[in-house]
Amino acid sequence: MTPPPPAPDVRDPRITPPPLALDVRDLRITLPGTARPVLDGVSLTVGAGETVALVGESGSGKSLTSRSALGLLPPGATTGGTVLVDGHDVLSLAPERLRALRAGTAAMVFQDPRAALNPLRRIGDFLTEGVRAARTTDRAGATARAVELLEAVGLDSTALPKYPHQVSGGMLQRVVIAAALMGDPALLLADEPTTALDVTTQAEVIALLARLRRRFGTGLLFVTHDLDLAAAVSDRVYVMYAGRIAETGPAETLFAHPRHPYTAALLASTPRHTAPGGRLPAIPGRPPDPRTALTGCAFAARCPLATDLCAERAPEPARIDEDHHTACHHHDRLAARGSTADD
Repeated sequence: MTPPPPAPDVRDPRITPPPLALDVRDLRITLPGTARPVLDGVSLTVGAGETVALVGESGSGKSLTSRSALGLLPPGATTGGTVLVDGHDVLSLAPERLRALRAGTAAMVFQDPRAALNPLRRIGDFLTEGVRAARTTDRAGATARAVELLEAVGLDSTALPKYPHQVSGGMLQRVVIAAALMGDPALLLADEPTTALDVTTQAEVIALLARLRRRFGTGLLFVTHDLDLAAAVSDRVYVMYAGRIAETGPAETLFAHPRHPYTAALLASTPRHTAPGGRLPAIPGRPPDPRTALTGCAFAARCPLATDLCAERAPEPARIDEDHHTACHHHDRLAARGSTADD
């Protein structure tokens, strides 16, 4: 009996690895009226079947970063760098190819499911119109696919003839997730997908996203301001501040041993069970206004570890270990202080 051929050596450079679901390289976006880029040299990756969280305060650039993967940029935006989705540079795609990418390669789940659906159209029409418009299947095929995905998210075909007002917010978010998966996307972008839901429904939706990611092998970029949620759902985390990546690393490592004062301050500000009457910790000051020029570290004015160097020169990313990087001049001082940014 002839033995089977040996398995290919995955280290062989002649074998091209599959493209990342998302590969953002040195992304810069400038808007009219701003004195500096609102996204300034952002780089991040999401692998196939991987969940990556993007966290930070409101206005840090999280949503703009995720929407850039679909080419959804504000009017008048100028860009630099590359945004590769399944190997395709979104920023240079022709309009028809960009529409095709949105119909199949990448999809987004937004915060409020009711804002995503037309209240005058049935759920079945909402689920099938995208794939039918892209002519990837006929009506019967689209309906069969919609039922398959409704069942995958815990619903069934009885949802098809209903209008959005006839189902709950949690069910609608499941419908939106099913719609996002209609085109078998390589990348799923979830922008605060549980903000409008109660705590119990939030947990159900998060568990659902995790199951779907494993089942379909989809890369998931999860945008949130909830650090506990990011730690629970993600493999890796990017912490964003003022349009820049402050720190990145495996979720467990980053939250246990933060090496950027902003990450440490966010963790310290997370609400916990405290004595009655106690004050919740907060980060003093405000993020810098994009309409004003910025020199040095964007977090320097709010940072207890800041020195003259921080005000004069922006820090370059420093490697803590193989998967953990931080953009801080004094990350060693933070480690010595036991991973806290408090005075």
